[in-house]
Amino acid sequence: MTIDLSHMPTTLDIFHLILAILALSFFLLFLKKQNQSLKKQNQNQQTPNESTPLRNDESSNVSITAEKPAPAQLTQASPDAALQLLTLLQQDARFIDFVKEDLSAYSDADIGAAARVVHEGSQKTLNNYFTLESVRTEDEETRITLPAGFNAAEVRLTGNVVGEAPFTGTLIHKGWKVSETKLPKIAEGHDTSIVAMAEVEL
Repeated sequence: MTIDLSHMPTTLDIFHLILAILALSFFLLFLKKQNQSLKKQNQNQQTPNESTPLRNDESSNVSITAEKPAPAQLTQASPDAALQLLTLLQQDARFIDFVKEDLSAYSDADIGAAARVVHEGSQKTLNNYFTLESVRTEDEETRITLPAGFNAAEVRLTGNVVGEAPFTGTLIHKGWKVSETKLPKIAEGHDTSIVAMAEVEL
């Protein structure tokens, strides 16, 4: 199935198209990484702390113990959530059709027009199934100070990073975080790898 680019309004340029595709790709990677982190956290919580006696002198009743940290375990994330999101993006935005289309024969104006369809559909998917919030509440391009112990998972330092916190710099991007996910439930036995069924007209 393809998108007829000749019947769409010409508004967006190739820069915004590439930006939209990159943003969606990073979002998919974020979901996969978040799923891995949650599974890893659950496994660590279920692993009991172990104490090993090191010494027991006859003249003393004190037993010295040391806690062994739970070894980091890498688990393979289930692809179901990512595949489900691809399915929704295909339904609402024809995302896969657009990305898989050979755009070399189209003008930038035609591509920009198709990007509007992808943008509107993708926005609908995000609004329906995710609640997104900014990581930082300050205005972009303002100076902020990160105190010692700031959450390195929420803020990435760029530029000339030397020394230790507190760090003062310019906020380039507020960042995004998902505060709520409302993906539809998957029926037992459903094949999530089919993100778009083939269509046959009779």
